[in-house]
Formats: sequence, C-alpha cells, structure tokens
Amino acid sequence: MHRVSRRTFLAGSLATAGATAVSRRAHAATLPALVGSTRLEQFDYTEVRLLEGPMLEQFRANHAYFLALNDDSLLQPFRQKAGLPAPGEPMGGWYSWSKDFDPPKNLTGYIPGHTFGQYMSGLARAYAATGDDATREKIAGLVRGYAAAITPKFYEGYPLPAYTSDKTACGLIDAHRFAHDPQALAVLAHATDAVLPFLPEKALNREEMAARPHPNISYTWDESYTLPENFFLAYQISGDPRYLTLAKRFLEDDTYFNPLSEGQNVLPGQHAYSHVNALSSASQAYLVLGSEKHLRAARNGFGFVVDTQSFATGGWGPDETFRAPGSGEMGASLDNTHASFETPCGAYGHFKITRYLIRVTGDSRYGDSMEKVLYNTILGARPMKPGGWTFYYSDYNNSGSKFYYEQQWPCCSGTFPQITADYGISSYFHSPDAVYVNLFVPSRVTWRRGGGQIAFEQETQYPYSPDVTMRIHTDRPETFAVQLRVPAWAGPATKIAVNGRAFSADLRPGTFAAIRREWKSGDRIEYHIDMPLRLEAIDHEHPQVQALLAGPLALFAVDSSDSRFTRAQLLAAQQRSAGSTDWLVQSAKGTVPFRSFPAIGEEKYRLYHDVAV
Repeated sequence: MHRVSRRTFLAGSLATAGATAVSRRAHAATLPALVGSTRLEQFDYTEVRLLEGPMLEQFRANHAYFLALNDDSLLQPFRQKAGLPAPGEPMGGWYSWSKDFDPPKNLTGYIPGHTFGQYMSGLARAYAATGDDATREKIAGLVRGYAAAITPKFYEGYPLPAYTSDKTACGLIDAHRFAHDPQALAVLAHATDAVLPFLPEKALNREEMAARPHPNISYTWDESYTLPENFFLAYQISGDPRYLTLAKRFLEDDTYFNPLSEGQNVLPGQHAYSHVNALSSASQAYLVLGSEKHLRAARNGFGFVVDTQSFATGGWGPDETFRAPGSGEMGASLDNTHASFETPCGAYGHFKITRYLIRVTGDSRYGDSMEKVLYNTILGARPMKPGGWTFYYSDYNNSGSKFYYEQQWPCCSGTFPQITADYGISSYFHSPDAVYVNLFVPSRVTWRRGGGQIAFEQETQYPYSPDVTMRIHTDRPETFAVQLRVPAWAGPATKIAVNGRAFSADLRPGTFAAIRREWKSGDRIEYHIDMPLRLEAIDHEHPQVQALLAGPLALFAVDSSDSRFTRAQLLAAQQRSAGSTDWLVQSAKGTVPFRSFPAIGEEKYRLYHDVAV
C-alpha cells in the first residue's frame, strides 16, 4: 500500500485563492502526517456535486430544515447552564432541560444540547458542498454563541458527558475544516477543558458505566469508547498533542479492540450503532498511529456485522442490540420488535466505516455494503417534520410500517443531516492515476490534473434501471483510469462500452473494473450492470425465511396477506415497467406487488417470507 498524494492527482484543486490559501497551506505543512497507508483517498466536498435525483432531494430538504432552526433555541441549553440570558423557544424533547425528566417513564429533557454539534457538522458539510453564504454565517453565529456559553457547570449531573461532548467536538472540527471558521479550534480547546473533569479515566464499556453510582442508573451508558475518532481528527487539524494523548486514552482496547483484532466476535449484547461507530476510532488509530492491530479490529468487527448481524437491507441491530450468532434471535426479531434498525445513526456510522475501509484496502465490497444501506434504509427515511419529529427505526417486522419516533429531537435527528451531506464524498475515490466510481448516482466530480480541469458526470436511474451513462469533460486529453465498481452480486451480462463500442475489461464481481486510456472531452462510458434476482435468508436458524432482492434492492411485499411463496415464484418476479420501483410476484392467491423501501409510504409491508422449495 502507499500514501496517496493529492498533489499528484488533484494538483491545484478547488482551494480558496490568494493569501488565504497560502496561509492554509503553510499551516497544513506544520500539522502531523498520517502514518497508516491507504490505497485510495476521498475527494473534497467542494469537488463533488449531486445532480437531480432522490439523494439531492433528500440532502436539500435536510439542509433547508436545519438552516431554518432558530439559533437562540439551539444555544438555549448551554446559555441556561452558564447563567446567561437564554432567549428563544425551548426545542423540547430530548434537547431542552426539563423538570419532567423521569426515565424510563418520561425522556423529556433526556440529553439537553446533545445534537447541537451534529447540526453544526451537517451544516458545515452542506456549506462545503454548496458554498451557501447563509449557511456559513449561521455556523459562525453558532460557534460564537457556543463559545460564550461554555462552562463546566453544563456537565454537572449530566447523564452522558462523553456522548454530547463528542458530538459537539465533531461540529467544531467540521466548522473549522469545512466552513473555515476562524474561532472553531480555540472554542474546541475551551470545550475540551470544560468536559475533561467529567470523563472517566479510560474508555468504559456499558457494564463498567452501569457499575458507577448515578441517580438514574439505567441511563448511565455513556459512550466514552467513541471519543478517539474526533480526538484523532482534532490532533490532525491542530497539531495539539493533548488531543493525541486523549485519543489513545479512550481507545477501548481491553474489552473491544484487542479481542476483535484476534478474531473474537465480542459484538453480541453490545449497543449496535455506537460500537460500529467505535470502529471508526480504530480506523483513525491505524491512520494516525499506523496500528495494524486497530486496522484488524476495524475490519474484523465490520465483517462480523455484515456476516452475522445484518438483514437483507444491510441494516443491523434489532432493538439497537447485536445478537448472538447461532441464537436465531435475528429471525425471532421479525415477530417481537418494530425497532429493527436505527436508521439515520446506523447508516451514518455504516457509511463512515466503509469509507475508511475502502480507502485503506481498495476493496470494492465495502462499496457494495454502503450501497445496500443507502437504497434500503436511509434513502427511504421519512423527512424531518417541524418540531424535531424524526424517522428513527426502519421496521422489518412481519407487519412493518414507517413511523416517526415518539420523542422530539432524538439522536437520529443529528446524524440525518450528516449522512445526507456525505452522499457526494461517498460516491467517488481516487488514487494517483485513477478515479474510482463507488456509487452510481446522478452526480459530477471535478478535479485538476496536469494543469487542466476534468469533470466526470453520471446520468442514471440506477438501481431501477441497470444502465449508467458517464461523460468526461476535459480541457485537454489526459491519460488515467476510470475504475468502476462491479458489485459482488452482478450477473454475467454486465458489460462496458466506450463511445458506443464494447470495451474489454475484467468484470469479475466484487472488484473494480479498470478502463485505462487517453480521455478526450465528450468521451462517454456506458455501463450495464446485470441485476439478477436472488434470495437471502434471515439467519442460519431460519433458512426458509427469506427476502427477495433485485441487484442492491431489497423488495418488500406491500398491502398483502400472502407470506408464503415458492422459491420459483419469487425468482420469477417481474419489474412492473422499465424504471419502476415495483416488482410483481405471482402467488397461488394472485399478483402481489413488491416495492423498494424508498417508494413505500403509508402502506403496510413485509420484508421476509416463508419460502418453500
């Protein structure tokens, strides 16, 4: 493996011109270098644009929603604890202080201010993707307002100091990295000072946290084990060795990363999202420290999630808890819970860890996993409603439906704007001599190479159509490779054409297919991905309980009493029409419509079926 140099492939990419750019480059030269090697790197938010389609629509809706939130209401919990004037209407739900907090009966006032940093992070990423001045101004106002309200008093008696401070740190880091806020780093240092007295001596697992005295013993599950990722990032952008020390301090090596690195599956019984999120801390430990142990932990841990914990949708963690392999509990969850997958949070964590792992390994199958979660979970999330009502759980119960969470402003309201802002940077990667197409979505990526500018654009209705058209625009002819992800499920009819002529490429499923040539402006790639129907069982203990998939799409039977099908009936499903979101299955009782998750509205649905040979 090698360290990819952005200077090689993206020399002169869209940095701010003039003295500001010079100053930033001089600052960057003094920052610590990463030790862990990577095969691929991300593009910047500024270099990727989503084009018209469902992902852009969802991103725009979230951007507008969080941009419109009242600054005084967002800052109110912090100002109140600092003894400052705290105008604005309380946001309510989990977000605002409340004397009514009485777990588990009443979670109003559960974690005041907990998602403030995530809202700021989502806005900073949205600013980087759009260049919207109003967004940058809002971020600057929030940073200033929060700076004036920082006090250790905020964490006195607070149930989850690590959890909330981690989210706040992420927001300040992103305000610095993506919105170029001049105060954010100093504010981060002050905020770290305020929370340090309330953090444990090391990363504690949930059992260790529960053993500590607290007035609400059931709500002491603080997630100190997720802290290292943002401490490592803070070290990278500031050079302050204190953050490096803190990152090492909170690596949960003893009960999590050490056994994972040795191939032990310690996931069962653990909280699902936060422990997937912690794998990103292990990935940062590899990048910053060069720790192969932590890279093994990240890869093994994610492998256990995919192999032993995942539904056909790519979602995982029913009731937010990993289940023991061999227990049959995944199959049992189809009858005993509607809280099947913590969708915005889980998808955000899933996208993060797959981006880390695809960068380090170059393995296209991490892109397959990301794609599965995209189309079957988060892209089908219902939009935010006024007042903080949030789509939280995807429901895979045998009588499933889409519903909003019962409390306002839960955790998933924080990750929702972050994940949708990350769609662009998840779509492409690069190496010194290649651009890698990871997601097949309407989008454009632009970069500079050899003194000229190149734009690569996708037009597609994938995955409802198997065809993707890609066009290249360049100032002058340039030689490099376009690497197209070939999904592991891709059928034998997958093919590539360049400028209308068949192109011979290695199209092995589960790899990237290389198209290396001299590219001229107007060149066109046509990629046809064969998307065969297939079935996936819920677990080994319920082999007859299976879901129907078409390419990356899990298909849900809608408004039907049928739950029993033969294998032949399901695999004979026909798309209603070209580009349709519906497939039709002929059962003994008649025609049953099956639908993709994003296309489901108020109707009842069922993902898994009793399948007879």
